[in-house]
Amino acid sequence: MQILLSLSIALFAGLMLSRLAKKLKLPAVTAYLIAGILIGPYLLGAFNVSGLGFINMEDIKSYGLLSDIALGFIAFSIGNEFRLSQLKKIGKQATVIGIIQAVAATILVDAALIGLHFLIPDKLPLSSAIILGAVASATAPAATLMVVRQYKSKGPLTDILLPIVALDDAVGLILFAISFGIAKALISGHIDIISVILEPVLEVILSLTLGLVMGFLFSFFEKFFHSRSMRLSMSVTFVLLTVALSMLEFKIGSVHIAFSSLLVCMMLGTVFCNVCDFSEELMDRIDRWTAPIFILFFVLSGAELELSVFKDPIIVFIGLVYIIVRSLGKYFGARVSASAVKCDKNIVKYLGITLLPQAGVALGMAIKAETLGAEGLVVANITLFSVLIYELVGPYLTKIALMKAGEIKPEEKVSAREIARLAKQQKEA
Repeated sequence: MQILLSLSIALFAGLMLSRLAKKLKLPAVTAYLIAGILIGPYLLGAFNVSGLGFINMEDIKSYGLLSDIALGFIAFSIGNEFRLSQLKKIGKQATVIGIIQAVAATILVDAALIGLHFLIPDKLPLSSAIILGAVASATAPAATLMVVRQYKSKGPLTDILLPIVALDDAVGLILFAISFGIAKALISGHIDIISVILEPVLEVILSLTLGLVMGFLFSFFEKFFHSRSMRLSMSVTFVLLTVALSMLEFKIGSVHIAFSSLLVCMMLGTVFCNVCDFSEELMDRIDRWTAPIFILFFVLSGAELELSVFKDPIIVFIGLVYIIVRSLGKYFGARVSASAVKCDKNIVKYLGITLLPQAGVALGMAIKAETLGAEGLVVANITLFSVLIYELVGPYLTKIALMKAGEIKPEEKVSAREIARLAKQQKEA
């Protein structure tokens, strides 16, 4: 009963806040995050009544399976953006921009925070500064995808945005693994080439390979079914199976083998959308089916935001430096690279703004950094602070950028209630 009550309250809070957000012209994803904060440990959960809110972080993490499933479906949907017909047009541009803007953010944040380290070495260790530079490369695919879907954004900027956000994951994983290896070497005094170079490259290659195999298996078994409901069921089955397999971890000698669930599920979606001739229709049905799961994912993400980081003014200061410098790196990295590959003027002007949201991947990096001890805890706290700001502000800035680019049109759809009212009036007449 407690689990069902908590989930229903989370869904209800997210849905009701989204109505208020609509009045204020804010993206729904911002409303879901705020709803999570309201029912989280620092507000409703602080009353310590089980089921009426999330009373602590352990309570929220007990719903981690929902977040894993949601991220799997989000990555699967983003894979739909890698259709070969589209990649022929924007593949080179997306690859160049995706790499350059991620590396630019890392270099600028590294430079700024290493400089800050010499001013406050006791508060910001050198190893922490290096890791934070890699964390800066990551962009949140979930928030970006939700804004694009909510406003049905269409145009050159939208077409190139989602592939770039997807590429961020691969580039970010490699940059983080290298930075993490360097940080461990600084702390221990021993450089491990395997963890610095081999493991991150293997993680990306093996993740893409697993996704490729699952994608072809998915497309093969989908052919045995013809009804929409059965095809949808098979789609859900394969996404859940792929998420499960991507959680595997093992060692071969001294090499640690792991997978990125985001990369694996993106490749699953990419193969499926290019091999299956009815993939577009099925993707549309999956999008509708997963709507409540996505709402719960963002509400849980909001509840998990650690507000206690505001207690330490030094962490807040370092966090603000990180946010400003990362934003500059993303914006100018995207602008310069988009201009270099001769993108549309709206892409050059607004792409960088849409790449600011940061959440899941960055938090995953921060959790891994915590294994370093005190240095990792600094990384985690600054990442939590930045995620709190980026997740609340980023979706709104993405919406503004897409509107300025002319890719969000005024909503012309008539609601079901309005259609029913008009039909009744016509019948009475």
